[in-house]
Amino acid sequence: MNIPLLEVNDLTVRFYLNESTVHAVNGVSFTVDDGQVVGIVGESGCGKSVTSLALMRLIQTPGRIDGGQVLLKNPTNRIDLLQLTEKQIEHVRGNRISMIFQDPMTSLNPVLTIGYQLMEPLKLHRGLDTSEAREEAIRLLTKVGIPEPEGRLKEYAHQYSGGMRQRVMIAMAAACSPDLLIADEPSTSLDVTIQAQILDLLLELKRDLGTAIIIITHDLGVIAEMAEKVVVMYAGTVVESGPVHAIFNTPFHPYTKALMTSIPSLRNTPERLTTIEGAPPVVLRELTSCPFAPRCPDRIPRCAEERPPLTELMLSHHCACWVASASSGGHYA
Repeated sequence: MNIPLLEVNDLTVRFYLNESTVHAVNGVSFTVDDGQVVGIVGESGCGKSVTSLALMRLIQTPGRIDGGQVLLKNPTNRIDLLQLTEKQIEHVRGNRISMIFQDPMTSLNPVLTIGYQLMEPLKLHRGLDTSEAREEAIRLLTKVGIPEPEGRLKEYAHQYSGGMRQRVMIAMAAACSPDLLIADEPSTSLDVTIQAQILDLLLELKRDLGTAIIIITHDLGVIAEMAEKVVVMYAGTVVESGPVHAIFNTPFHPYTKALMTSIPSLRNTPERLTTIEGAPPVVLRELTSCPFAPRCPDRIPRCAEERPPLTELMLSHHCACWVASASSGGHYA
C-alpha cells in the first residue's frame, strides 16, 4: 500500500474573537504523495492560507487548531505534526517542510541581510559553519537566478525587486532539500513574465530534488499548468478534490463549475464574464448545511438542512454535494 507523504485528516481551525468565533477551517482532509504537485484553489477567504499555516503549526492567538491530524511520513512510521512539541516542530519547519509565504516583502526580515536569513537554516538544519553556509547561500542564489550573488548577500529585502525577493524565498525553501514545499500565492503581484519564471523555478525544484509541492492560488491557469491533483475549498471546507484533468473537464460541484465558467476566454469576440452571485460567507458557527447553498443554482431543500459529506463519485474524484451524489450514485469517502 502506498503511504502518502502528507495526510491531512479533519483539520479544524477556529479564531476566538471577543464577540464571535470564526470557523476558518472546518474538517479539511486531503493527501499529498511523494513528488506530487497539489493545487488548493478557491476564492479569497475560503481558508486556503489558514490551512497551510496550520500544517506548519504557525497559527497564532486568537487562532487555535481545534482538531484533526497532519500525518507526515517517516522512514519507519508516520508522525502527527499537531502532537509535536514546539521544539520538535522546529526540526520539521524549514527542514522537511518549507513554505513560501504570500508576500515576500513582509516575510523577509527587513533589518537582517539576505545572506543572514539564507544562511540561518543551513546552519540550524544542516550543521554548516559560517564559511560553508556562505558558499551554499551563494550557490542557491545563483541557482534561482540572482545576479552577482556574493555582493547581494550583504543587501536587505528593500533593495530587491518583488521577483527577486520571491526568488530568495524559493532559495530559502530549497536550502535543506525539503520533502514538501508549500507555496502560498507564489506569483501574486508579479508581472506575467516573472510569474512564469517563478513557476518554472518551482517545477525545477520538484524535478531536481523530488520535492512535493502544495501550491495555493486562485489562478486556475497556474493550477492547470502545474498541478497533478486539485483541492477546491469553500467556506473552510473541501467541496471537491481529484486529478487535475477530472476537475477541469468534468467538475461535479456547482461551485467548481462556476469557477471554471468564470475563466475569461481568449477568443476575440466580446463576451460578458460569468460571475458567481453573492459572496463567500464568514462562518461564525458550526456548519450544519451546505455552505454554498445560498449561492447555488442547483440547490434542493436538503442542502439547507444537512451538510453533505465528501463522497467519491469517480475513482479518486470526491465531491461534497447532495445533488452531485444523487445523480452519480457515488459512495461516501
